[in-house]
Amino acid sequence: MSESPILAGLQHDAGARPVAARALELVREILPICRSITGNGVRQTLDILSREVPLQRFEIASGTQVFDWEVPPEWNVREAYLIGPDGKRVIDFRRHNLHLLNYSVPVRARMPLAQLRPHLYSLPEHPDWIPYRTSYWREQWGFCLTHRQLEALPEGEYEVVIDSTLAPGSLTYAECRIRGELDDEFLIFTHICHPSLANDNASGMAVAALLAAAMTGCRPRLSYRFVFAPATIGSITWLARNEAAARALRGGLSVGLLGDSAPLTYKRSRRANTEIDNLACAAVREIDAAARVVDFSPYGYDERQFCSPGFDLPFGRLTRSSNGEYAEYHSSADDLELLDLDALVQSIRALARILGRVDLNHRLRNRYPCGEPRLGKRGLFRSTGGKNPLDFEYALLWLLNQADGTHGALDIAAASGLPEALVRQAADTLLQAEMLEYVDGAGIHSLKQDGRYRRGEK
Repeated sequence: MSESPILAGLQHDAGARPVAARALELVREILPICRSITGNGVRQTLDILSREVPLQRFEIASGTQVFDWEVPPEWNVREAYLIGPDGKRVIDFRRHNLHLLNYSVPVRARMPLAQLRPHLYSLPEHPDWIPYRTSYWREQWGFCLTHRQLEALPEGEYEVVIDSTLAPGSLTYAECRIRGELDDEFLIFTHICHPSLANDNASGMAVAALLAAAMTGCRPRLSYRFVFAPATIGSITWLARNEAAARALRGGLSVGLLGDSAPLTYKRSRRANTEIDNLACAAVREIDAAARVVDFSPYGYDERQFCSPGFDLPFGRLTRSSNGEYAEYHSSADDLELLDLDALVQSIRALARILGRVDLNHRLRNRYPCGEPRLGKRGLFRSTGGKNPLDFEYALLWLLNQADGTHGALDIAAASGLPEALVRQAADTLLQAEMLEYVDGAGIHSLKQDGRYRRGEK
């Protein structure tokens, strides 16, 4: 297998381990910040990530129409607490910001326990964990607490104080663009709205920022864009503001949940067999023998926005556990203890391998696409038929069938299961026979086994 010059060091344990250790430090710093889909917590988080990699920040005004949605009012909170009948604070936002229902409207009131109970959320199956709950699109308020706390609440009158603001402001997102030799662009998206959750998604933010920082020192062939935005409304906003650039994307990945001990998991794009699907499936299996590949579904993270039918982009998702798949998901138990350094190392290696392979994968086009071209008259197929094609002949057929301008030798090899060296040799043969041509590298016409390309006139 050839190795890309970009992120080559991070594809191995020795190079990825110090980056993973730094990612843990970043997670520890950003974890306690109260984030949401808008607000100062997002800006504070981006300030910290900007120390690792230069980020261009965007503020999109509340009320801005973004396809079928509108950018919501901005939410910020100063303090929130619940005082019990004995005059003591039963719940305090300052102790843990998951205690407050995210996007709670401001409240100052007194009420009996019976009236308060519908506004209290707990996890009976995990009585010592605080749940993470949100109410972005319906104005309401509430508190989250452990089930043990809930069961211990005495009857009597409670004082409710939520000092928050929900007012015209803006949605904040940021991005880092790394220019390559070509304008073809690959996008990495990570969601930044979850507060006090280490795996979901402080791990994704930290790894994406450090990976972007590592790439700024490279000279890639393709161009890369890293986007840090709130989930769902953030990716929809980005797509609405960058529609032309989005439709021209070479491909992309949504990344998150990179630090727990589950196997690497790749979720295919809606199209299922694109360049990124083939390369990512092969990469995760090379790095993790237990890796899983799952089919697309219209539920999950922001891959579903990029794969919506109006865009239908080659956009996959890399996680370890999937959303909702581990017990600690969306609770206070998603903490630093859940993160595993070796898992982060493996996630970083997988991302580096995927991007490195995408960068090496020169796309090919069959110059004889109508029907199967006649290989025998060119001396490329046996004159006497056998039971099955030889491996080299099989590689020729795979290349001619898949070379539609969106695939290259590397992802065709991954899809076919044939040895990469064999497929590359077959590609070189078809290029020299002028049956294939490159579509993303002017003047490049011949592929060598060491991964480098000879330049010359077509």
